[in-house]
Amino acid sequence: YGQGIFPWYSAGQPILWWCTDPRMVLRTHQFRLHRSLRKTLTGLLQEQRLIIRLDHDFERVIRACAHTPRKGQTGTWILPSMIQAYLQLHAAGHAHSVEAWIDGELSGGLYCVNLGRMVFGESMFSRRSDASKLAMCALVAFCMANEVPLIDCQQETPHLASLGARPMQRTDFSLHLRKATAHNAPLWQFEPVYWNHLITGTDATA
Repeated sequence: YGQGIFPWYSAGQPILWWCTDPRMVLRTHQFRLHRSLRKTLTGLLQEQRLIIRLDHDFERVIRACAHTPRKGQTGTWILPSMIQAYLQLHAAGHAHSVEAWIDGELSGGLYCVNLGRMVFGESMFSRRSDASKLAMCALVAFCMANEVPLIDCQQETPHLASLGARPMQRTDFSLHLRKATAHNAPLWQFEPVYWNHLITGTDATA
C-alpha cells in the first residue's frame, strides 16, 4: 500500500497486484453530498437513530462485504485468505472499519487501510437503503476533521464519479502518497462534531 499497490483477484486465480493508471481518487473537499442523501443523514441524526462506530466489529464488516453481491460480478474477491490478511492488518492498526448503526443495528459499513494521512478505500456493504453511503459520508467527515485530503478509490466507476471522485495520473498519485504517508496516522475515533465538516462544508447537489 505504501507503494500504491493493492491486491485484487478471485478464487482460482493467481495472487494479482495492481497499481492502476489513472488512479480513481476522492478529494474530500470535492465530495458530493447529494440532496436526498443529505436529507436522510440529517433526519437520522436529528432523530438520534444513527450512530457511527469505528473498529467496533471489523471482522463482521469485512465478512459482510465479502458476501455482498456486486452488480455484474459473480463470486467475491474478498477470499478467506484475504480476510485473514486484513484481520492481521487491523490487529496491527492499519485496517479500519466505519460502521453505520441505525436503530441499534449494524446496517452498513466499509473497511479501509490507513497509512499516515492516506486512506485507501476497500469495500462496503449495505443492509438497508443508503446505509453504505452513510458510512462513506462518515469516512469523508472523519478525513476532513483529521486533515486527510484524499481517499484512494482504486478503480473508476460511475458510482464513485457521482460522489465526486476523479481519476489522477499515477505519477501524481505516487507523489501525493509519499508525502501523505510521512505524517502520523490519525486516532481512529469518530466524534459527532465531525459531521459539521461535511454538512456545513459541502454544497448540496441535485
